[in-house]
Amino acid sequence: MQAKDSDPPDGGYGWVVVVSAFMVTGLTAAVLKTFGLFFVEIQQDFDELASTTSWITSITIAVFHLGAPVASSLCVRYTHRAVVITGGLLAFSGMALGFLGLNMIWMYATTGFLQGLGISFSWTPAISIVSHYFSKKRALANAIASAGECAFAFTFGPFFQWLISQYGWRGALLIIGGIQLNICVCGVLMRPLASSCLLEASHSETKTPPGSRINKEDKFSLSHKTFNWMLLRRPEFVLYAIFGILAAMSFFVPPLFLVPLSYSLGINESWTASLLSILAMVDFSGRLLCGWYANLHITKTVHLLTMTITLISTSLMLLPLANNYLSLAIFTGFYGFFFGTTVAVHITVLADVVGMPDFDSALGLFMLIRSTGGFVGPPLASLIVDMAGDYRAGFYMAAATLVLSAGFLVTLDQLQQRKQRGIQTNINPEKSTLPYRSLHFLKLQ
Repeated sequence: MQAKDSDPPDGGYGWVVVVSAFMVTGLTAAVLKTFGLFFVEIQQDFDELASTTSWITSITIAVFHLGAPVASSLCVRYTHRAVVITGGLLAFSGMALGFLGLNMIWMYATTGFLQGLGISFSWTPAISIVSHYFSKKRALANAIASAGECAFAFTFGPFFQWLISQYGWRGALLIIGGIQLNICVCGVLMRPLASSCLLEASHSETKTPPGSRINKEDKFSLSHKTFNWMLLRRPEFVLYAIFGILAAMSFFVPPLFLVPLSYSLGINESWTASLLSILAMVDFSGRLLCGWYANLHITKTVHLLTMTITLISTSLMLLPLANNYLSLAIFTGFYGFFFGTTVAVHITVLADVVGMPDFDSALGLFMLIRSTGGFVGPPLASLIVDMAGDYRAGFYMAAATLVLSAGFLVTLDQLQQRKQRGIQTNINPEKSTLPYRSLHFLKLQ
């Protein structure tokens, strides 16, 4: 299928794509984030243990991450539009078949596996295509697209609770599945566009001899029809992937222990629930503000990400010091805001690290590798909490892990700067070593 343009428009129809991605992230990640409302209902209906019921969400999260490389490879082979539409149909099928609720194994296969695959096939290409449509405004566009998760999560909580009370958990699943069919509509709006990597390739071709142009075009065409597993050999990507693992180990911990910590301080349920609303609102604000700031290009994106990670770790070290609702709400707000800033910019940094030609493959691999941190982090934090006998220990563990992850970002930045200096030296070797013509003449003598 031919692309309509060769250059990223950085606006125009690209904003339609951003709004579509905003909707997709809301209809996928926000649904996953609020699915815990179904936990007790399903557990009581099947009379199962909590650990048995929790596997539904665990399977969804696992398939979401494990399916990312598959979704990325399909985007490379076909189009983002086709993969998003497929994801919407899979997500609907998972919820609609879950409506039957035959047994727990059935729920694993439908609401767990099919829903997770649908989310993966929808979220991954939706986030990816935004970066293809934007170059200069990429950070702002990614921030707006990712903010759909916060906006929808804020409203889905009470809405899902109302659906369950009116139609039961089975009827609620069917209705939510019908709502997720709108993912297909969003996918239709994501028309194919040749990414900015085409322009970058054409610029690089002008620096090569005419005789090698055909080979370069053949190589470029071939590389964009296959999934690039060779990214695992690039030091920059490996460093960023390690950062992703350590960050994921931390990001899943605060939401896990925030409510128990609040209860341990004697805060009642209604005020504790308001903490989650505060978290969603400041997260939303952080994403938009960070995207706007990054769009000004005042600070290098990897430097901005390093700063936000440092600020998150600082807020996590301060949060356990809270001794009442007000102080806990303030520190929770700081954490949520800086978490939003991190989410807003980390995809843009990935695009800067690998370049747009390999971005689709990099996004799938990054999500797959990052998932290991999400699986290891909560159990490790729970073990530390059990050993310490205090929920505060989990927050300190998350803060320490984030500090360590920031070290890999600093190493990545140093590596990029060293390579950039090497490229400049290779372009002008004589100018860098012998800046004066007289010295060059003496050397020739």
